[in-house]
Amino acid sequence: MQDDLISQIDKNRLPRHIAIIMDGNGRWAQEKGQDRLYGHFHGVESVRNIVEGAAELGIQYLTLYAFSTENWDRPAAEVDGLMTLLVETIRKEVPVLNKNNIRLHMIGDKGMLPDFARQEMEEALQLTAANTGLNLVMALSYSSRWELVNAVKNIGLDVQAGKIDPLQINQEILQQYLTTSQIPDPELMIRTSGEHRISNFLLYQLAYSELYFTNTRWPDFRKENLYEAILDFQSRERRFGKTGKQIEEESRMA
Repeated sequence: MQDDLISQIDKNRLPRHIAIIMDGNGRWAQEKGQDRLYGHFHGVESVRNIVEGAAELGIQYLTLYAFSTENWDRPAAEVDGLMTLLVETIRKEVPVLNKNNIRLHMIGDKGMLPDFARQEMEEALQLTAANTGLNLVMALSYSSRWELVNAVKNIGLDVQAGKIDPLQINQEILQQYLTTSQIPDPELMIRTSGEHRISNFLLYQLAYSELYFTNTRWPDFRKENLYEAILDFQSRERRFGKTGKQIEEESRMA
């Protein structure tokens, strides 16, 4: 099935950046009579599989929404377990990332991470910094509203310091203050587990992204599910506010 799906994908029309809300770990575990951490543990295998699939296709950026600022309000045992799982996974995966030329990035409020998790993440970022293949972006302790408020604060400080003329502030300047300033906006956003929400994820960056929702729980999400999402993406006409006729004319002229 995988080979059949891959053969249908137009390699010249791949999304440059795919973002995924990895939803459903807890529900997957509860459906199996297990605690929520059991689902998060098995969700790691899905991460490995999807990262591998994205790299094989030649996707340039893959952002995974791993932990939101709101997730800190979950039961302490689950949060502690998630942080421990994060550190253990990073330690195991850094050699694999380097072997496959994958560079790790992080967006989010590092200051909220426990010291042991922050140190492990910063070390992993340094160890993979020279890699030139897939850019794997982990959204940890991230929320879009946090990001936008943080950007506005920093813009205000630079206006106060005389570095920016407030009348000159535009979209390009705002983007420079976002945590994704060096990352292109996603063309495709995938959310697993049947929910149809953005959940405070890349609200500014998803302005013109194609949204794809699947009922598949994250621990069951595999390469063939990714390929199906990409095929759905390639079946859509991306107009960016223009008419279909304008897009056709621009394609003929290109």
